[in-house]
Amino acid sequence: MDFVASVVTGIATLTQTLEDGRRQMVGLLLPSDFVGRPGRSNAAYDVTATTDLVMCCFRKKPFEDIMVTTPHVAQRLLEMTLDELDAAREWMLLLGRKTAREKIASLLAIIARRDATLRLKATKGAIVFDLPLTREEMADYLGLTLETVSRQISALKRDGVIQLEGKRHVTIPDFDQLLEEAGDDSDGGPLN
Repeated sequence: MDFVASVVTGIATLTQTLEDGRRQMVGLLLPSDFVGRPGRSNAAYDVTATTDLVMCCFRKKPFEDIMVTTPHVAQRLLEMTLDELDAAREWMLLLGRKTAREKIASLLAIIARRDATLRLKATKGAIVFDLPLTREEMADYLGLTLETVSRQISALKRDGVIQLEGKRHVTIPDFDQLLEEAGDDSDGGPLN
């Protein structure tokens, strides 16, 4: 991989392929996420756009030079890397200990938070966004079946936690209620 990039708009998935050809989705790339590894000659993951995707790309070698000569660029990349580590740890908890309903609610909360942050809106009041993943992609990412994802989304809709227009236009009337469904700590602390 001879470049690194930052996602400007759109969503992509990170997948890893095992030797026998099986693939596992291991991450989502949302706007402002960084793609690539300075200092490494290859990438361990495949990046696949799930929506129209705009990326700001940099040739790897000049970017590595900028990191050396411009310390705040290296500092920002470190901050982003640590944020990604925190997200990976949160995801391990989600996959290992949460129920199917909590997994779906957690994924919706993650997407809603990121969308609100990028639009500079608070997560109070109704939050409206377009879901960037199909239900099948959600199932792959969450380690669930397609049927389970569909049932849980229908249940969240029936219980008034979410509203759907079509299959992808989501309204969250009360973000705190979604966080409760996700099993997240709702003590009023900062949201990541």
